[in-house]
Amino acid sequence: MKGVICSGAVIHDTLVRPVEELHWGTTAIVETIEPHIGGNAANTSIALATLGVPVRVMGAVGDDEQGRFVTSALRRAGVGLEALAVREEPTAATVALVKEAGARLFLHRPGVSTTAFAAPLEFPAPLIGGMSHYHLASLFILPNFRPCAPETLARARAAGLTTSLDTNWDPRGRWMADLAPCLPELDFLFMNEDEARMIAADAKAVLALGVRAAVMKLGPLGCAIYTGEREVRCAAFDVEVKDTTGAGDCFVAGFLAAHLRGASLAEAGRFANAVGAFSVQAVGGATGVRGFEETERWMADRSNERPGF
Repeated sequence: MKGVICSGAVIHDTLVRPVEELHWGTTAIVETIEPHIGGNAANTSIALATLGVPVRVMGAVGDDEQGRFVTSALRRAGVGLEALAVREEPTAATVALVKEAGARLFLHRPGVSTTAFAAPLEFPAPLIGGMSHYHLASLFILPNFRPCAPETLARARAAGLTTSLDTNWDPRGRWMADLAPCLPELDFLFMNEDEARMIAADAKAVLALGVRAAVMKLGPLGCAIYTGEREVRCAAFDVEVKDTTGAGDCFVAGFLAAHLRGASLAEAGRFANAVGAFSVQAVGGATGVRGFEETERWMADRSNERPGF
């Protein structure tokens, strides 16, 4: 199976759980304060590698302890690091405060993300060897990359790669101003419900702008996939939620892993739901993800699935 080139943020996460309320000037006792690798590109890449998909990450870290920590985690997972740059700025870092039920609050230092990706990415032959897909895992969190993303996606397609983009939240509130030029170059656009409300009135609006398929992540309701011809809905799996950090990134990895194996849209959506279900059962972005075959065996037990829409 050919693999995926994944670009975007690579972040050092510190996860604190459980945190139900914040009261300044006091001390709260928590169960977990753990370092993890995070960032959309890192989470998706590790999940893909765990699912048996060859993957190379394009990103940047600092020349510091946090950068060495995340680089080591990527390497152990089997992610190719040929296109991971080491720069002078500090590694991007996030403290995630996680409620008992899994909801999160992020405290984020952009660090190297403020200067990385200042030009459209290139796809030379050594990088794309053995690869068939390019996934843009972070756009809005990388300020310099916003104007470069459309050209990057066009270059990926010109190199023979299929393409996808996961929107994530836009802290600048520019949304379609930066996203719209990317849409004609996309085979798959991934959004959650909140992001979709900020982007367009409905999925048909982004399809009209050139996206081949829009994939809506619906959390406990599973997912919905829209093309110009049809709508596919896939129910979620009923699991205990510990931490939703990175669940959307793992969902994307599951969808792409199934798609690259020739799955239908419905099969890819259901498999992506299962990968997301594994993710939310463990603390950390991609910590809970299992191998492809193990995930398929788990899915065979339909009693774990929520009722349909």
